[in-house]
Amino acid sequence: MENIKLGLKENWKQFTILVIVNAFVGGMIGLERSIFPEFAESIFGVESTTAILSFIIAFGITKAITNYFTGRLPNKLGRKNLLLVGWLLASPVPFILIYATNWNWVIFANVLLGLSQGLTWSSTVVMKIDLAGEKDRGLAMGLNEFAGYSAVGVIAFLSGYVANKYGITPYPFYIGIFISIVGFVLSLFWVKDTRAFVHKESTTDTSEKLDNVFIHTTFKNKTLSSVTQAGLVNNLNDGMIWGLLPIFLLSLSFNTESIGIIAAIYPAVWGIGQLFTGKMSDVYSKKSMLFWGMLIQGITILLIPIAGSFYALAILSALLGLGTALVYPTFLSAIAQATNPMQRAESIGTFRLWRDLGYAIGAIISGITADLFGVEYAIFLIGIITIFSSLIIKIRMPDKIKKEDECIEPEELKQALYQNRKIQIIDVRTKEEYEKFHIPNAINIALSELKDKLISFDKGYQYITVSEKGGGRSSDGAKLLNELGYAAIWLCGGISKWLKVNK
Repeated sequence: MENIKLGLKENWKQFTILVIVNAFVGGMIGLERSIFPEFAESIFGVESTTAILSFIIAFGITKAITNYFTGRLPNKLGRKNLLLVGWLLASPVPFILIYATNWNWVIFANVLLGLSQGLTWSSTVVMKIDLAGEKDRGLAMGLNEFAGYSAVGVIAFLSGYVANKYGITPYPFYIGIFISIVGFVLSLFWVKDTRAFVHKESTTDTSEKLDNVFIHTTFKNKTLSSVTQAGLVNNLNDGMIWGLLPIFLLSLSFNTESIGIIAAIYPAVWGIGQLFTGKMSDVYSKKSMLFWGMLIQGITILLIPIAGSFYALAILSALLGLGTALVYPTFLSAIAQATNPMQRAESIGTFRLWRDLGYAIGAIISGITADLFGVEYAIFLIGIITIFSSLIIKIRMPDKIKKEDECIEPEELKQALYQNRKIQIIDVRTKEEYEKFHIPNAINIALSELKDKLISFDKGYQYITVSEKGGGRSSDGAKLLNELGYAAIWLCGGISKWLKVNK
């Protein structure tokens, strides 16, 4: 464990492989994104909106439940093992869609796809968070979601193009055969398990453990539950876009290629945008990013039924992608920041359970509303729900995700040292002051020299800065370390208080 280091730079090779793998995971979703309503009507004669959306309902419920158990099982079974099982479940999906004799086979294929996505996407998310450490967690999620959803957009466009040129089946599904084989091979031979990184981080993390991860993530914890409801609504409107947007565009007499382009812009902007919004979530307020992202989504959705031209709908698709890009990596980095490392996978699994149930809930609400009142009314309803979700973020979610103590009390430090936690005390006073008296095992680096000597520091440690009375040099030293990506806090009361406590 001593050789294990957290951070994107330190683990760039393995992280890059996981990004590539997640692009293939996303590609399996993109396969259906633009062609399924026409596939349902032309091949199977399914015309009811609710019936057409039944494939999204089957996918969403299955993926949601699988997400939850994928969150509970990785510490026991291993992340890589779950990833490989997910790819094995994906491999028959394109063949079933090619040879399906009735709509029930299509539903079954999407059950398998939901199981596969729950295992593969959840595993790659958790593994990247394990590798990244706290400093670059948002960037890690941005890169992860960029790869996945850019692939959704690319494959949505490609499958629409192939369907328009060669027919709705079987040629578009050949893409899925290629994706599932390459994804499995990459995962089998090049991906490494990351459980050891969790144990490494847990030696320095001070987050309290939740007594019931499911209840806190869903209801009790204001940060976790606010993020979770927004995740559900985000995928609720995504489920609507997935199912109803192609139907709405067909009603405007767009051909399959044009539908593919409009449907592809949304996930493509969503994916590319996360290259920037992921890092933004490490720097700017996560609450603000979630509020504005959900609000932009809601307003954009309300405008879709009003737009009629190809270019207007393309612009709205891009805006919807922008709003989603603001929230998607921020969801996961916020959940990760608010939970203890040993409970992180379970909390993410719970979040992803509710988030992906949004697919099913969105498809049900959209389908019933569309059948009763029309597609336009279904789109309006989902837009209103999305705006309401943004207001919950604004009102309920705390500004700070995790309470950050300014300093640590001498009694707490003494207890942590007694527990043999990975702590290094740095005395930032001058050499003369240090030699008069210092805390046992503290190293002396004057504040003026601290920045120049950081190259030898291990980011796996918790650093405690101390000075004479605390709050001056020690506070500045801890701030400097934190800005440069190290976990640091200063000693309350400094050496003076330490001496009083340890007489």
